[in-house]
Amino acid sequence: MFGRKKPEVLVVGAGPVGLFTALSLARRGVQVQIVDKEWRTAAHAYALALHAESLRLLNDLGLREAVLDQAYPIRTIGLYDGADRRAEMTAVDLVVMRQDLLEGLLEDALKNHGVKVLWNHRVAAMVPEDDHVAVTIDKLEKGSTGYAIAHTEWIIAKTKEFEPAFVIGADGHRSQVRETLDIGYPGIGDPLHFAVFEFHTDADLQHEMAIVMDDQTTNVLWPLPGGRARWSFQLVDFEDHTAPRRKDRFEIQIGGARFPVLDESQLHTFIEERAPWFTGSIDEIEWRLVVRFESRLADAFGAHRMWLAGDAGHMTGPVGIQSMNIGLREGHDLAKTLANILQNDRSMENLDRYSRQRLNEWRYLLGLKGGLVAGPQTDPWIAQRAQRLLPCFPASGDDLAALAHQLGLEAETVTASV
Repeated sequence: MFGRKKPEVLVVGAGPVGLFTALSLARRGVQVQIVDKEWRTAAHAYALALHAESLRLLNDLGLREAVLDQAYPIRTIGLYDGADRRAEMTAVDLVVMRQDLLEGLLEDALKNHGVKVLWNHRVAAMVPEDDHVAVTIDKLEKGSTGYAIAHTEWIIAKTKEFEPAFVIGADGHRSQVRETLDIGYPGIGDPLHFAVFEFHTDADLQHEMAIVMDDQTTNVLWPLPGGRARWSFQLVDFEDHTAPRRKDRFEIQIGGARFPVLDESQLHTFIEERAPWFTGSIDEIEWRLVVRFESRLADAFGAHRMWLAGDAGHMTGPVGIQSMNIGLREGHDLAKTLANILQNDRSMENLDRYSRQRLNEWRYLLGLKGGLVAGPQTDPWIAQRAQRLLPCFPASGDDLAALAHQLGLEAETVTASV
């Protein structure tokens, strides 16, 4: 089931962070296997933008040009308050790309390195040992059951036990790897709810990401390829009686079926009240529902031979698409560190340093430590919203500081590399 050579590293979770991490390991000559309990990549997901740093990392993997061939460039970031345009930032190497297209490129690149994603494979157990992790994997297949009325369900077709030197959990906010390590994952603040609409329009959006802030809400417009746009409007005092958000692998949406589906009149109302400058047509709405977002941070990013990347270690608000993009860098850092340990006999202490750096960065991004500082020449409207802007920047590290500087804000620089 795992090929002739036993994997040195098991990556759990085949979303963009897991695929990127596995590819980064494979390119460094590490024997890697990646598994996911689902049967394919997500059909549709909220994350849609790649930061400048992500493009640099993809360039290192030889995928930058392939990404740009399918991406839509963002050249400016506009800040609005109702009908008023308050400020503008120049965006460098910021692009829109559907998550499923990115995942397809990464999966194809993995195949070129002889690594096949094992879909329908569930991790049944993980036990950390001194020099490896004892892992049990169940292969799932559909089986028919029932007598009068036949139906299908997933059943265990085969079970395999093996011993990778390391396990990386890129398995999302319900991470089994994190739970196996008994690492806490506390929430920060109240959940946020957004009404999300994706539709065709005749508007000339001029390659601009628009952030609309009033006294209570933060909203965002992303232009998409093919004459499409996505509006996300923050909801105030929304009563959520649903389960936490999760990707639906069968429908073109995010979230479970119990999330409210919105109608077109609500979209018109949101635009009229919050962004009256948007006068484009609204044609063929493809996506309209309420999505729930939480901010969370793991108490640690792993221990000994089991480590976390992406949503397994953090979650944040949706505007700046920070969680997925920084997760790609986390996968890069883990791959580099593990390759050095496995191939060059480097110290395991570098993994502890990885955890500390991740915690420092996310405490900053989530508003638990430091923040953006306004100067004497900063526009008062910007200064008043400085902390609200921090999770809205589609950037991190030095790139985030450069964007903030365009608004007269100074950002604490957090060390990003291992």
